[in-house]
Amino acid sequence: MGGFVIIGLVKRLAFILMALAVVSFPSCNSGTAPPKIGTVAPDFTVQDVDRKVTLSGLRGKTVVLNFWASWCGPCIDETPSLVAMARKMRDHNVVVLAVSIDDDDSAYHKFIKEQGMDMVTVRDSDKKSNDLYGTHVFPETYIIDRNGVLRRKVIGGMNWTAQEMTEYLTKL
Repeated sequence: MGGFVIIGLVKRLAFILMALAVVSFPSCNSGTAPPKIGTVAPDFTVQDVDRKVTLSGLRGKTVVLNFWASWCGPCIDETPSLVAMARKMRDHNVVVLAVSIDDDDSAYHKFIKEQGMDMVTVRDSDKKSNDLYGTHVFPETYIIDRNGVLRRKVIGGMNWTAQEMTEYLTKL
C-alpha cells in the first residue's frame, strides 16, 4: 500500500513541475499579454477592403486606439461619444483609430454608416491587432502619445466627451 502512496505523490509532484514550467516560459503566452503602459505601442498593419492602416504611420499624433465590434452592446453605447470626441479633437492633433473585429463586412459598413463614424476605421476580421494587445473583451481602448508610447488603457465603454478626458487628450 505504501507504494501506491509514493506513486501518487510522484504523479502530483510531476504535475506541479509541469505546470510551473508552462507558466515560467513567457513565450507560451506570446501575443496575448497586453503591452505595458509607458512602453512603445506594438505596431501593426491592417488591410481591409477599404484601406490599409499602419499604427506607426500615425506617429506625431495622439492616437485613441479603440477595439470594437458592431454586435457589442457597450461598443454601441460608447460610439456616439467617441465620434463626437474625434470631431472635437481633430484640431488638437488627436486621431481615433477604430479597429473592428467584425467577421461580417456588411455589418461593419452598416454600423459605420448608421453611427456617422467619420474617423479612421478598419476591419481586422483576422483579429491579429487586438490579439497583439491581449484584447479579447470589447470595447477596449489604448491612448498612445505622439511618440508612440502607451499612456492609458480603458477597459469597457466610456463617455469620451467627458471634460477630464478631453483635457487629458489636449495636454498629451
